[in-house]
Amino acid sequence: MKIKKSAYQENPSLLFQNPEIESAFKEIAVYKEYPKNYLLCKTGVVCNHFYIIISGMTRMFYYKEGKDITVHFCIEQETASVFESLVKREKSKFNIETLEPVKAYEVSFKDFEDLVSKNCKFERFGRLFVQQLHINLIERINDLHFHNATERYESLFDKKPELFQRASLGQLASYLNITPETLSRIRGK
Repeated sequence: MKIKKSAYQENPSLLFQNPEIESAFKEIAVYKEYPKNYLLCKTGVVCNHFYIIISGMTRMFYYKEGKDITVHFCIEQETASVFESLVKREKSKFNIETLEPVKAYEVSFKDFEDLVSKNCKFERFGRLFVQQLHINLIERINDLHFHNATERYESLFDKKPELFQRASLGQLASYLNITPETLSRIRGK
């Protein structure tokens, strides 16, 4: 027997339509604007915030053997952060850079933890938020391990076609774990 999911499980952002949760977030979220190429988080520094992107785009990346490796993109209505650093309070292994001017709500991890500890409604929101992060991570791992370059390209194009207009060829190739030349060949087909 299949268990029916609630509307909140299908779309956790609906929780923001709850006036109590929306009001609480307004208390802890700070509206900010960042210029293009700004580092929201730096390698070697503990990440203390997450960012709910209103407009613009970010990418998470690191350097390996002198190469810039992109591991994640965030666009409007998504949340950018280095969650491992944020939660474990350890130095970040990644940078988060704005690829465009970004307007976002900045939320301090401490304020979020205080909010979630106050009420079971907020606990539920936190759980659904973390579940969605986990699902996104598993989908990314599956793409990298079980799909070839063309399939990864098609999957990304299906999920986020706007990235192909907004990110550089090198950043996209790095994210897809292929060379820019391979990406050009795939796009040319």
